[in-house]
Amino acid sequence: MNRMKVMVSCVLAFMLLFSIAACGGGTPAPTTPTEPSGATEPAGEGEPLKVGIVTTSGVDDGSFGQDCYNGILAFQKNHPEVKVDTIKEPDVSKVLDAVADVIANYDVLVLPGFQFAAAGSIAADNPDKKIILVDTAPTDAEGNTVELANVYSMLFREEESGFFAGIAAALESKTGKVAVVNGIAYPSNVNYQYGFMSGVNYANKHFGSAAEYLELPSYAGTDVTGKNVGGNYIGAFADEATGKVVGAALIDQGVDVLFVAAGASGNGVFAAAKEADNVWLVGCDVDQYDDGAKGDKNIMLTSGLKVMHSNVEKQLEEIYNGTFKGQNVVLGADTDSTGYVSAEGRHQLSEDTLAKLKEAYDLLKAGTIVPAANFNEQAPDNFPGL
Repeated sequence: MNRMKVMVSCVLAFMLLFSIAACGGGTPAPTTPTEPSGATEPAGEGEPLKVGIVTTSGVDDGSFGQDCYNGILAFQKNHPEVKVDTIKEPDVSKVLDAVADVIANYDVLVLPGFQFAAAGSIAADNPDKKIILVDTAPTDAEGNTVELANVYSMLFREEESGFFAGIAAALESKTGKVAVVNGIAYPSNVNYQYGFMSGVNYANKHFGSAAEYLELPSYAGTDVTGKNVGGNYIGAFADEATGKVVGAALIDQGVDVLFVAAGASGNGVFAAAKEADNVWLVGCDVDQYDDGAKGDKNIMLTSGLKVMHSNVEKQLEEIYNGTFKGQNVVLGADTDSTGYVSAEGRHQLSEDTLAKLKEAYDLLKAGTIVPAANFNEQAPDNFPGL
């Protein structure tokens, strides 16, 4: 069986199992790396802690990688003696080799992205090293999801942030045509896509909008199970040229609001939007308001948030203090880990849109609304709360 498919079947099982799980609540003390971890010895004593982050899009991508890196920098600010290095490997097929090559040099590795799932095998072979996985649970050599003593893995309900982005886009669009542009059809990206589509449908039904989400068939995505999920997928997280092509093609078809979840590839989409007239952007993962600057104007409506930095920082503090516990968690609005930008001066949404987003947010947080996601068995046009 294709290894990636094996991995995904495990991710699917994990997502179904933890779909209603809350953050935290580690289990007690292990005697082997595959058992839940107890407290470790404080890392703040003796040699300075060495932290590395391995990414495919870089720590300056203005998005996913950068937010995780910001969590490391916040931790380092409180502990200046900590050593931090960044490692970039754009070739997804080589990222695990990159991890294996450098793990001996660090006490902790932060690995953002589904492509690092199989690093679970590396972690099991290096029980004295800590790994913080973002957007995936660890898998063993056979592709089975495991819980490891030295790995904290965090998944996010990206569909929640995508849902808010879809509502905002539908309500603010003047042409009635909106779109989401993604990098690669990993579960996290498909979650954003399905969540966005769910939000557009919700706004149309409940808030009186009449928006259509557009897709380019030639850029349809295939998820990790081999399913065609449609959407607009660039095929990489560091391909600005193709990002611009995809963005321009959608704009040519009348799209005037683009939700961009594509890492550094999204910079190309941003460029296409800035070269056009009357086109708005919705940022992703982090507050990307500053990236919306266009001369003396700004074209960033808001950003869908996945709050990685504070969760990465928290786990580094746990390692430093000797209270780290290996576990797999799913984070969402209930732990303030997903949402949208509403801070004054950092968005350009109307008061009416803000009020409707708040109404939807409260219903989602209460569990009344459950947007579609890659593996939650809901559909963008048929989900609880629609």
